[in-house]
Amino acid sequence: VIKGEFGLTKDQIANINIAAVAITILVRLAVGPLCDKYGPRITYTTLLLLGSIPVFGVAAANSYESFLFFRLLIGAIGASFVITQYHTSIMFAPNVVGTANAAAAGWGNAGGGATQALMPLLLGAIVMFGVEQTMGWRVALIVPGVMMVIVGVLYWKLTQDCPQGNFKEVRAQGIEVGSGKKGGMAILMQAARNYRVWILFLAYGAC
Repeated sequence: VIKGEFGLTKDQIANINIAAVAITILVRLAVGPLCDKYGPRITYTTLLLLGSIPVFGVAAANSYESFLFFRLLIGAIGASFVITQYHTSIMFAPNVVGTANAAAAGWGNAGGGATQALMPLLLGAIVMFGVEQTMGWRVALIVPGVMMVIVGVLYWKLTQDCPQGNFKEVRAQGIEVGSGKKGGMAILMQAARNYRVWILFLAYGAC
């Protein structure tokens, strides 16, 4: 539908697909230290609320360039994977943290698959109510944007950074959590000097 409306070429479609994952790499590097400093609760909430803006924006795209721009920004939401793994790692005990991380990652992948299956059905339902396809796909994209706002608010209200509470309150009590005395970037550089990290980096990149 979108391809026909904008008259997209194969190269343009390829660029959109690349944009969908390109910025995720950079944002993932940023959210790790942000989780260390501010906690996963505020980091995740901010990502969801800010991420909803380009989701709403792509529904208003009127050209290939604007669609590509918003799709690039939407790719940043993929950094939510890092925050999820961080949050489950800090919330669960060592004897179950592997199960918790696997379950959280699995649900995330399942959500991606469900989106691929349900969004065309949602578009079909909207068209059945007499909405033109050119408008229907835009209306359909508003739904995930609204859901992101709702989940962002719920995440802020219903979660906490760690078992002891939120980082800000816990640190006010003199308890060190998160990044500890070293900053997130210092820890990142320490990890970058470990050759095992680069082996895992290559293995994950080959998946």
